[in-house]
Amino acid sequence: MSSAPRARVLVIAEAANPEWVSVPLVGWSLANALRKVADIHIVTQVRNRDAILRAGLREGQDFTAIDSEDVTRPIWLAGQWLQKKAGLGWTVETAFASVPYYVFEHRVWQRFGDAIRSKQYDVVHRVTPLTPTTQSILAAKCKDAGVPFVWGPINGGVAWPKEFADVLRAEGEWLSYVRNAYKLMPGYRSTRADAAAIMVGSQATWTELEPYQDHCVYLPENAVDQSRFGEPTLPPQDGPLRAAFVGRLVPYKGADMLLRAAAPLVRAGKLELEILGDGPQKPELERIVAEEGIAKGVNLAGWIAHAQLHEKLRSCHLFAFPSVREFGGGVVLEAMLLGIPPAVVSYAGPRELVTDRTGFLVPLGSREQVVERFAKLLAQLAEDRSPLAAMGMRARQRVLHWYTWEKKAEQVAEVYAWVCGRGPKPSYGMPFGEAP
Repeated sequence: MSSAPRARVLVIAEAANPEWVSVPLVGWSLANALRKVADIHIVTQVRNRDAILRAGLREGQDFTAIDSEDVTRPIWLAGQWLQKKAGLGWTVETAFASVPYYVFEHRVWQRFGDAIRSKQYDVVHRVTPLTPTTQSILAAKCKDAGVPFVWGPINGGVAWPKEFADVLRAEGEWLSYVRNAYKLMPGYRSTRADAAAIMVGSQATWTELEPYQDHCVYLPENAVDQSRFGEPTLPPQDGPLRAAFVGRLVPYKGADMLLRAAAPLVRAGKLELEILGDGPQKPELERIVAEEGIAKGVNLAGWIAHAQLHEKLRSCHLFAFPSVREFGGGVVLEAMLLGIPPAVVSYAGPRELVTDRTGFLVPLGSREQVVERFAKLLAQLAEDRSPLAAMGMRARQRVLHWYTWEKKAEQVAEVYAWVCGRGPKPSYGMPFGEAP
């Protein structure tokens, strides 16, 4: 790779912000990492401009901010109002965001169309949105211009487990029943057919793209910034087992199930539990803690800063994360990088990140079965935690081998080389194999 010419890439990352979390942080992290493997120019939405300037990039030379706030903001406000009034979940936000995104891409083409047609870029790469439900008008335009359009990694389409239909209702995700309506949107077929490569972030999305798999590459979207973590430290080897949960306190993340599973061990003084995060389910969790009589062994810490979060995790032996519908699972990778083996429900994103050698895959089932299975695992580890240290080190090596932003950028650079006719189609396995 080092001897190959660096691709000139126009990176479209509508959401890319180094000071935010979730999709904007993923967009920024990948776009910024790509600067090391390609000659890139980032195109983003104007709301990210100031944060990117603070990160040291130069407007006009390193990035361009497209102003589409005249359309984006009123539609976003309407979506927020509808969510609050009707109690709908994040799917409605994704649906509302699709309309102004067309306007954003139209303005991107107005600004960069001539440069693309004149081959000033070898590749146009759309990084965000991450969802496959938001289409692109650029794929067909780039194909007509003779410039490869790369899309992704994209992730979505994970079905709600039938055992947790009540959680779907609690989350207000009624639009999931009509999710396939996105296939009627303008650009659905051309986005897929005209893309030179589609980087696919999950097996669920891979299945959705069956007719287009000849130009798909499996590449999960999540990764970690190693520089933000430092070296792992061993937690105390005496005293009770210490486990942590990190995430928004919402029903599908399963913190309530973890509390029920952990309660007998906490009462017996064999387990201490950190619940790190905030959200609408917190009052329910506080009620469970009081009901079970486990306040002395459970810390509902609320939201804490990222640096403090890492320090909290370092004192734990296990990362317990019973989420039943996780698309990616970036927080699982963060725990693994710190040398903390995760225990996750064997479903969707975490199942593709964790192996039997690097963590614990708890079979999906009914709510009662998940609680019972986590309780059994926690009891085993409370009696004998000796496997955890070696498992944690293997988990760390897995992340360092596959899941840092530097590694992700190298993987994407191989996709660029392929679509530019400079190398073979990459294949890393699905899911990724064990780290050597």
